Amino acid sequence: MESYLETTIDVYKQAAEKPDVGLCCTTTPVWALPGLTMPKIMLEMNYGCGSTVNPRDLVNDPTILYVGIGGGMELLQFSYFSRKKGGVIGVDIVDEMLTACKENMKEAEASNEWFKPDFIDIRKGNALSLPVEDESIDIAAQNCLFNIFKAEDLKLALEEMYRVLKPRGRLVMSDPTCEQEMSDELRNDERLRALCLTGSIPLKDYIKMITDVGFGTVEVRAKRAYRVLSPNHYPTDDLIFIESVEVCAIKDPMPADGPCVFTGKTAIYYGNEDCFDDHKGHILLTNQPLAVCDKTAGALEALGRDDIYISDSTWFYDGGGCC
Repeated sequence: MESYLETTIDVYKQAAEKPDVGLCCTTTPVWALPGLTMPKIMLEMNYGCGSTVNPRDLVNDPTILYVGIGGGMELLQFSYFSRKKGGVIGVDIVDEMLTACKENMKEAEASNEWFKPDFIDIRKGNALSLPVEDESIDIAAQNCLFNIFKAEDLKLALEEMYRVLKPRGRLVMSDPTCEQEMSDELRNDERLRALCLTGSIPLKDYIKMITDVGFGTVEVRAKRAYRVLSPNHYPTDDLIFIESVEVCAIKDPMPADGPCVFTGKTAIYYGNEDCFDDHKGHILLTNQPLAVCDKTAGALEALGRDDIYISDSTWFYDGGGCC
């Protein structure tokens, strides 16, 4: 095992033994759902940078995999939607985190009448070699873990998620991203990488790694401010701004002309006809906005028409659209 991964295990061993409220910092609200009571200890051990729980993903009695379980908060949220034995599989490499999570589930059982411990199957395992069968998972998720991996390990982790997902299954992720250059000193600081700060890569590179694995559709669902690395606290000459992104990658067949990546662009036709049809499967009704993937947005812009408006990326996409 590479030393930076050993450092990461040590960081989260300590975070399991003594909850560290400031370890991660998410502005995403915790889901407030009828009948769901979240134990305080789970909130204190919420070591993520966003959320991977979205009710529109969690339909038709899904089997869910969550990698990097933390204190169990998202495992409990997922089990709210999948109330069956072994409906949620949680995988973690850190023994102390596995123990802490199991203890936290006892508190969850005491405060939630609907919850049964056997809803969740907690397994020891590595994100780079998941203890999960091929094509057995409907929803796979990770929160603020994959950004820690260096490029070759990130590729392996994504390939593993792709392997275990059923066709049309969804990989839901939240990770920090950064558009600015970072020094080698920052990149090679194993503790800062483990703290989800200096493994951040540009969003376009993050998306490319996802689609290179084979995911045919990618949705950028949210993008938020996360942290700054300032020269008075870190070895950097410039202030570095880090954002957190929430992304869903769908195991769709790869289109012949490349993946569909939704970043929140919209097309609006305002011509004199009832609609505009590009004869490629996209029909724009007059003055009715249609969410379009970046590929379709580019094709429509290339037509050079003066009656179609294409918005910039909002970095928020919530379903529907052209594909």
